[in-house]
Amino acid sequence: MGGWKRQASALRKLPASASYQPILPTNCYAQRALPIRYVETVAGTPSALATARGEIDFTTNFSPPLIVAIDAGEPITVVGGVHVGCFELFAREGIRGIPDLKGKTVGVQGVGSSQYMFLSGMASYVGLQAAKDIRWVTSSSPNPMELFAEGKIDAFLGFPPEPQELRARNIGRVIFNSAIDRPWSQYFCCMVAGHRDYVRKYPVATKSFLRAVVKAADLCSTQPEGVAQQIVNAGFTPRYDYALQTLKEISYRKWREYDAEDTIRFYSLRLRESGFIKATPNKILADGVDWRFFNELKRELKS
Repeated sequence: MGGWKRQASALRKLPASASYQPILPTNCYAQRALPIRYVETVAGTPSALATARGEIDFTTNFSPPLIVAIDAGEPITVVGGVHVGCFELFAREGIRGIPDLKGKTVGVQGVGSSQYMFLSGMASYVGLQAAKDIRWVTSSSPNPMELFAEGKIDAFLGFPPEPQELRARNIGRVIFNSAIDRPWSQYFCCMVAGHRDYVRKYPVATKSFLRAVVKAADLCSTQPEGVAQQIVNAGFTPRYDYALQTLKEISYRKWREYDAEDTIRFYSLRLRESGFIKATPNKILADGVDWRFFNELKRELKS
């Protein structure tokens, strides 16, 4: 998903966070939040900047684009985590791990995209210099997934429904899955963030909205079949099987267990190592987070 503008919500095109969007309006009404309106945005940096500009009030986004925006002084406040896992790295035979990507062609949606930031962080974590050691490939037509399917690039980092489609077509093999591979699986993938002024001025609405999001995440975990059908009915994807597979593979119940601050600290370190930000993790935390509502909901919604 992308975000919400009082009450508007900016959407990414489908994937993980989008899974709970069809059931989010009902939850918002139930929590006495204001009616929400979805606003379509592009995932990653565009969605983060749309929040900073006040075009939307809230966004669910991969944490690195939010951290980069906070480092740049944008008025964004991260208020909680949603789920673990999204990304899967597919590679051709002979590539067994991230170090093997040195000198290889890797497809991502764009330089500066969530995928690019994530894989750059992984590369720096194992001692590679992403900008120099990896040959990045971006293309709108054919897109990176199709280039990989056609054997024209060595690896591809995707998120739902791309991994589900590649597996269904028996293309490539997964050498990394952020839902299960440490240390990445120990931190949130998508998080909820709002415009700083909205979070400060409307604490009750902020908590109501966040409650709706985490309760929707619970439904994704406990009732994946029903949510998958709602995703299809809402037009997010025509493939019920892909939607259901995504819901079952992503850890939506982890929001109670994982530490949102640890996630921001971990990814801030990775982004600083790979040159995306200059601020320390403590500076990012001081400028761009507010865990009050998330911690309260963890206590109130224990099971």
